[in-house]
Amino acid sequence: MIRDGGHYKVQVIYITRKKIGKVLLIFCLVLISVTYSINFRDSSIAVFLNTQRELPIYCVERDDKKISISFDAAWGTEYTDEILQILEERNIKCTFFLVGFWVDNHPDKVQLIAEKGHEIGNHSTNHPHMSKLGKEQIIKEIETTQKKIEELAGDKAVKLFRPPYGDYNNTLINTCREMGFYPIQWDVDSLDWKELGVDHMYRQVTEKVKPGSIVLFHNNAKYITQALPTILDKLLSEGYEFVPISELIYKDSYHIDHTGMQKKTDQ
Repeated sequence: MIRDGGHYKVQVIYITRKKIGKVLLIFCLVLISVTYSINFRDSSIAVFLNTQRELPIYCVERDDKKISISFDAAWGTEYTDEILQILEERNIKCTFFLVGFWVDNHPDKVQLIAEKGHEIGNHSTNHPHMSKLGKEQIIKEIETTQKKIEELAGDKAVKLFRPPYGDYNNTLINTCREMGFYPIQWDVDSLDWKELGVDHMYRQVTEKVKPGSIVLFHNNAKYITQALPTILDKLLSEGYEFVPISELIYKDSYHIDHTGMQKKTDQ
């Protein structure tokens, strides 16, 4: 109602269905935004409302300068003996992740790796994209290879699982945990498989490593035996201590942040 001189006139405002729809849409979006902010302000890995992505261990928060190096083995053994020699000369122990068919083809190398004091993790049976498998298939991929590794490596067979291609989803991560395995990724990739040369590998690792890092190499990379000594010597000169992954990670009372860093949970 508005006043016009000494008289009052009634003004009618018409709201179309289209305008009502827009108002309701804006209201709903605001409501969802507020709800999302309240429920997930402490989690930057929430995907949408009640869905949260599970993460493997990429690296570990540590107060010391311990790091781990790892080698994935799926094809070939050409450089394996020399890698073991390089590690032995520096008294460095590390973690090898082995694929089932590599274990079948090279049981003597599996035993040699264990005899040299290195631990052996699980890298699947057939090197598939694990995110494309169902839970039962995942269990079979892991159990089949674990049995073979344990028979050959004894107590050097550890319950660490690295998914091929670094490919994972919630089903894989949760299944690993249910089986008592720690899913492991890496935060420093040597990119040795790209065959970009020794200098590139050296910079890729030495410039990115930090306390608690997990470094990825491959046992059959073209320049691995040329680059590995210089990388290790550089990191040793900087005070880094190399330990197998099972000694780097926390086994209990921990959480994993949105970057994949494993952190000790305050007691």
